[in-house]
Amino acid sequence: MSARVNISPNIARSLLRWYDRHARVLPWRKQGQGPYRVWLSEIMLQQTTVVTVIPYYQKFLAKWPTVKDLAKASQEEVLAAWAGLGYYSRARNLHAAAQILSRNFPRTEAELLKIPGIGPYTAAAIAAIAFDQPTNVVDGNVERVMARLHAVESPDKKHLKAISAQYVPQKRAGDYAQALMDLGATLCTPRSPDCSHCPLKPQCKAENPENYPVRGQRKARPVRRGVVFVLQDEKGRFWLRRRPSKGLLGGMLEFPSSPWEAGDFPGVKEAQTSLGVSHLPKTWKLLRHPIRHVFTHFDLELRLAVAVSGRKHPEGLWLQAKEAGQEALPSLMKKVMTAATRVKMAKS
Repeated sequence: MSARVNISPNIARSLLRWYDRHARVLPWRKQGQGPYRVWLSEIMLQQTTVVTVIPYYQKFLAKWPTVKDLAKASQEEVLAAWAGLGYYSRARNLHAAAQILSRNFPRTEAELLKIPGIGPYTAAAIAAIAFDQPTNVVDGNVERVMARLHAVESPDKKHLKAISAQYVPQKRAGDYAQALMDLGATLCTPRSPDCSHCPLKPQCKAENPENYPVRGQRKARPVRRGVVFVLQDEKGRFWLRRRPSKGLLGGMLEFPSSPWEAGDFPGVKEAQTSLGVSHLPKTWKLLRHPIRHVFTHFDLELRLAVAVSGRKHPEGLWLQAKEAGQEALPSLMKKVMTAATRVKMAKS
């Protein structure tokens, strides 16, 4: 499919005029923001809402004002500060990238793509916003705007990206990229778009904007299940361990659990055997209602087995609830802890 369409030369001009009056006030858009702050915000904004990101962004800047400060931090410190923001590979890549960026911060899209954690969208966004390079910054908001602007029914991302490329101005490319994002986030929204205030309404070909782009039928989300073990000692400390550095929730603390797999919940004995740990209690209280959590590609259900340890403690980390909260404890494990503290533990 050809991406060549009849474009209006007034699009960028109209959009920038609108942006100058209606740009969202965001902490990473303040005057004088350098590439470190642009990069940090873009990594945090990957698959995460602006409202969720703002307090994390401010916390990171207070703790590590420059990329050199971040590079000096340990990965455990970065993971702890990131806890609750999700998609933890971003935090690991952020720490790895800081080691490189503290020595040299690339200005071009091609060079930025070589940095850990920076993909095509993020590279284009940093190049445009931090260095005003005329790159084609395309996210879901931009795809939606382009599909509606030209009444393109096809959800083909390559086609929409090619259309978008034809509008990128040579000047104020960073402002233009942010203007497109703001338009999609505030007016040209997926549902109930506010066309009456849209600066591109005169050029828009979509009679029914909500119909563009055509969405494919969603596949049913798979469900995985497991048993998670919440063990306390006589001092009230929780038994935790650190997950492998790579993979889901990599490097984060966890309450040990059986593998998360499709099918029915495993039995407690079967699940306990899968841990490969000795000195575990023989008696566990199995909670009836599972903890539910949503990941990007699947839903998770975990049944909780709770107990108080006996004389011999299994190897791992033993932390009080407050200490665990200060460590890199992801939101899933915080749910587990909250549920466990509401019940009376079974004593072995």
